[in-house]
Amino acid sequence: MNNRFFSSFFTLIRDQSWYEPARRAFRQHPDRLMAARATLAIAILSVPLLILDQSFFAVTLALGVLAGALSETDDHPKGRIKSLGLKVVSFGVSSLSVEILRPYPFLLGIGLSLSTIVFLLIGGTGERYRGVTFGSILVGIYTMIGTAISPAWYWQPVLLSSGALFYGLFSLAFLYDHPWRSIEEHLAKGFLALSRYMDEKANLFPSDEKMQGEIRNRLALLNVELVNALERSKEVLNSYSGVLHDQTPLKPYLQYFMLLQSLHERAASSHERYDLLSQDPANRPLMEGIGQLLHQLARASRQFARSLLTGVQYHHPAALSWTVNALNDQLEKYRAHDTHPLALLVSNLSRSNTSLQNLEEGYMRTLTPRLAKDSRTVGQRFRDQLRWDHPRMRHAIRLSLCFLVGFTLSEGFNIAKGEWIILTSLFVCQPSYSETRRRLFQRIIGTIGGVTGGVLVVQLIPTLSGQMLLLLGSAYFFFVWLRRKYSRSVIFITIFVLCAFNLISSQGVAVMLPRLLDTLIGSALAILSVRFLWPDWQQKKLPGLLTEALSKNTRYFKAILSEYKQEHIVDDLDYRIARREAHQADNALVLAWQDMQVEPVKHHQFREQAFTLTYLNHALLSYLSALGAHREQGEKSNPDLIPMACTILEALEETSQLSNENAGDGNSRMIGILEEISQLIKKIDAGITRQQFALLYNIAEVTHQLLLQAGTFRELCPHQP
Repeated sequence: MNNRFFSSFFTLIRDQSWYEPARRAFRQHPDRLMAARATLAIAILSVPLLILDQSFFAVTLALGVLAGALSETDDHPKGRIKSLGLKVVSFGVSSLSVEILRPYPFLLGIGLSLSTIVFLLIGGTGERYRGVTFGSILVGIYTMIGTAISPAWYWQPVLLSSGALFYGLFSLAFLYDHPWRSIEEHLAKGFLALSRYMDEKANLFPSDEKMQGEIRNRLALLNVELVNALERSKEVLNSYSGVLHDQTPLKPYLQYFMLLQSLHERAASSHERYDLLSQDPANRPLMEGIGQLLHQLARASRQFARSLLTGVQYHHPAALSWTVNALNDQLEKYRAHDTHPLALLVSNLSRSNTSLQNLEEGYMRTLTPRLAKDSRTVGQRFRDQLRWDHPRMRHAIRLSLCFLVGFTLSEGFNIAKGEWIILTSLFVCQPSYSETRRRLFQRIIGTIGGVTGGVLVVQLIPTLSGQMLLLLGSAYFFFVWLRRKYSRSVIFITIFVLCAFNLISSQGVAVMLPRLLDTLIGSALAILSVRFLWPDWQQKKLPGLLTEALSKNTRYFKAILSEYKQEHIVDDLDYRIARREAHQADNALVLAWQDMQVEPVKHHQFREQAFTLTYLNHALLSYLSALGAHREQGEKSNPDLIPMACTILEALEETSQLSNENAGDGNSRMIGILEEISQLIKKIDAGITRQQFALLYNIAEVTHQLLLQAGTFRELCPHQP
């Protein structure tokens, strides 16, 4: 009966002339779609009650919707139903516990602190539990804020849970219309991140040495965004595959994910020193053509992302094939199709064009790719966090202490609306100092902007209808900006709070000054906790991160050579895992160096050395990506390629052991290898083999530089782990 009802409802809606244009407009922007869904749910629940002058019930239900939307997961609909059940129960228990313990401040403070640790550790076991537990903490704080104005002790547990339940069912109804929406959104984010990466990389063609350094720094940060998008896409795909008995509908999305991985590997690859090639005027037309091709590939990626979001069929741009043919004609013109240093890069980008051109045929293949999965049980993942040195355990303890101190200050000094101190700490306190510092400034600036703007706007529209529209509008823009610019989202949630208190007690303006004061106190507690409670400064982490990054690059290199040795590649899961781990380790290194910039100056001790090693590691990963991107042509390789590569691999394994005092002994051996490869390149006239040895030379050269820098780094920090 429910299925027939939903089917009839959506059939009626689809028949309307306005439906399809509106659907495409919102589907193209996932943040707007989510914001519209949450705002509509708030409106359905709140507006009738506000008209009936039941403002407490209206606002409390709206807060339940808010918490439900903030804790929503990206599971398959079956998984979301389970999450929704957990969420409603957890929200009810959290809110009810606060109501029962509110007359006993000592017990409430202890309970809040201990439950925060438990909730955060449970949240660390998986994305589904992370959303539920965060929402439970948030609902507990909302209940503390609303206790003084609640008509009875049971209303908040009922209303907050009901609001979350309504939003969950409302969201599921929209998902029923298109159950693959979550996968499409995350894959689209991946292709959009890829387009930004390609657009930036196009600036290398042509470029000088100074420009290249700046561009590669920006590329490293864009690579972090792209790899994170790939990881989230993989998690969502795994959540769907875990509940589907028939994997056939999932097959095209798996192939799109594989395409995204392949395009990323080719885009992240470096074949030559592009600044040196740019100095030759004869190369300029070819370099500019490659830059144009990268821009066109970026536009094609954006177009495919829009296709995923809107459901409009993807049409491959004809200009791409024209550009590829023009580049190959340019190579032929100089009779350098095989010998030119950029020939392999042109071949690489041509294959990217072919992959996009034939993407609709990719999922017709019989082979369904496998994805890496975490084989640990929920219990094992929980137990793995029960270590004093685990980052999530330390974050949980820090946040719980923030809550305890904030609650003590609120109760001890009878601070007006002191619960906002705890709410601010929840959003500002992050696992690292750098993240917390960024959130602190964004929260304070956003709150000041929201208070100033909100007070002015409320004076202009004092009517009930005006207040309702402002409440709904601020909720909508809060969700629109939440994942894009946090400071702007804070402005709108502050206006939302102002309207809520105005509707309940006509004291919205009066509570703004206490809110600003509580925001400052909560932000101060958050920054002090990460500054003085087990601070995890990046300079202490750098040796371990460098070792991990070099070790993962070594494993990636081994996986590439293994692929070169195979005649036919059947399933490259191990290769893809090695590649993914290498990029994740590189991302951790890049982010650590970036975070170091905002840490106290006295913790900048190894900043220059860290930058050099981070740059070299990313360069090595780029060259390895280029070698891996051409692994299907391994049968064309020179017999000397694999033995030579294995020698470089041995030196790289030595480099990865930063604590090894003998790690620098391979320098003279690397000089010999570089000379040997150089002589081999001179003897090889043409063909892909020459290009492969050129790549191998670049890998050996970067490895040699890493050996030298590793020795210097060990001298500077001999006592680092």
